[in-house]
Amino acid sequence: MSSNGCSKYSCETASETLDRINAIVDFLRPYSFLTDAHVVNFFKDRMWEAIDKEWMDCLRKEAVENLLQIPAGVVQDHWPASLKKFIVNLSSLVLPRQQQDLQTVLPGMNMTSLNSVLSTGMNWKKKHEVEVLSAVVDSIANSVGANAIIDVGSGQGSLAQVLSFHYQHAVVAIDACSHHGRVTDARAEQIKKYYAAQMRKSVSGNRSLTVPKTVTCNVMSIDMLKALADTPLHKDNVSLLQSSCNADNGSSLVLAGLHACGDLSVTMLKTFMECKEVKAVVSVGCCYNLLSEEGFNHVGSQCGFPMSLVLYLLAFHLEKVRDLACQSAERWKCLENDAGLHNFELHAFRAAFQMLLSVYYPEVMSTSPSIGRQGKALRRRQQRVVPNSSLHRKENKCSLSEINSHMTGSCSHKKSTELETDDSFDMVLETTSITNENSSNKATKCEKSEFIGNYPLFHKYCLSGLCRLGLEPLKETDIHGIWKQVESFAELIGPYWSLRAAFGPLLETFLLLDRLLFLQEQGSSIEAVMLPIFNPALSPRNVAIIAKKLTQM
Repeated sequence: MSSNGCSKYSCETASETLDRINAIVDFLRPYSFLTDAHVVNFFKDRMWEAIDKEWMDCLRKEAVENLLQIPAGVVQDHWPASLKKFIVNLSSLVLPRQQQDLQTVLPGMNMTSLNSVLSTGMNWKKKHEVEVLSAVVDSIANSVGANAIIDVGSGQGSLAQVLSFHYQHAVVAIDACSHHGRVTDARAEQIKKYYAAQMRKSVSGNRSLTVPKTVTCNVMSIDMLKALADTPLHKDNVSLLQSSCNADNGSSLVLAGLHACGDLSVTMLKTFMECKEVKAVVSVGCCYNLLSEEGFNHVGSQCGFPMSLVLYLLAFHLEKVRDLACQSAERWKCLENDAGLHNFELHAFRAAFQMLLSVYYPEVMSTSPSIGRQGKALRRRQQRVVPNSSLHRKENKCSLSEINSHMTGSCSHKKSTELETDDSFDMVLETTSITNENSSNKATKCEKSEFIGNYPLFHKYCLSGLCRLGLEPLKETDIHGIWKQVESFAELIGPYWSLRAAFGPLLETFLLLDRLLFLQEQGSSIEAVMLPIFNPALSPRNVAIIAKKLTQM
């Protein structure tokens, strides 16, 4: 394997990767006021005043379509030179996300389109991911002579089933949700019937079918995943024993994960290093917001960030900034102009609502309140009421429903990992989500409204938000007065959010480089590369970390 070039920086060696990490750290430090910002406090703290006035004066007049291009590193000729330099320098540090020509990296890789049986229940995004990743995992498994693959965080088993039925590998599908395990088994039985019928019609009628084995297990530690890996795995009999990973049982395993959430991707990489039976790992991560972090929400060797010794010693903390790494430049680019404008307006509503809370409900502010996705609900109502609205999907553009589902990337465990956030971009509310325990029932009574203008919609938004928090409007509550205070600054929130979102791809690059450096620090016995394997327009979290052991460890 050989890795792709990393812009003007290379990532071929630990030294080169460290150079890039240091460059990112140096770039990030002066902008902590922007990356650390909680945009819900935009009006309350007058956050726009921290940005270069020349930049804001320029961007407040900029077309929405140009603002939406900023996270992708696109600049306009008429912008101030300092603004263009900022965006260009930031983009130069970001890992290129164009899909790699995998045939050049993995010669002999056999990728085919999934048939209608294997792809049943998959949307276009999932089908693309499974087609590509299954071919990559098959190639890696063959190269290390693996006799089994462990699909970590398998969801409903899409990857495991393709690896089993199409590529004929022995596969164990591990997921924390028992329902997912039942769905995987049920789908496997249906697929098995199809392949059994096909085999009876062919000369291979006597060949036994390989069916994935499911295990319901919440993988909370390296030891737990090591125990699952440390067992002889056979195609017809999978026995999972709680034992250490020291016995030489002859197994040769590959760990694979398609958007394994948060620390799970990290656990896979650490297990690969610590368990000699695991010969290779293919990991596509996601949900960086769910990572545990040394010194922030976790203490000990099991934290998800940092992984590399160098970053641990550097003591550079991200904390809540990791949320920003979930922002996708590709998803920003494919928003339609009207959709982008409405998203900015809804950010303004949430920030203005924060003003209302600080003035009339100061006691609530201490709980870092979350009101859920009020703006998203209002916008859905508007789409139903105005079917010909420009918010609806047009050719070659992403619809709002698709943006809301995938704005920050992909996760097959939505119920357990989706952030409780406000509105779209999936990252509006960045404070800790603490909702009044009595608010869930009251929320069902809250009125929803179509989009009928800025203040009327903001008024509905506030009433709905108060209802979510179990609060009644006070007699003295002046919603209109709050809106008048912030209205003249509302147009600044789009430029501010766009500049802030530009750090998303850079922070994701930083987190991925930490994982790559962790592997490179292990020495020459490990071959590790980082490759964008998916089409980023279809799957924004498209970078796979692939590692193999070159010698017996």
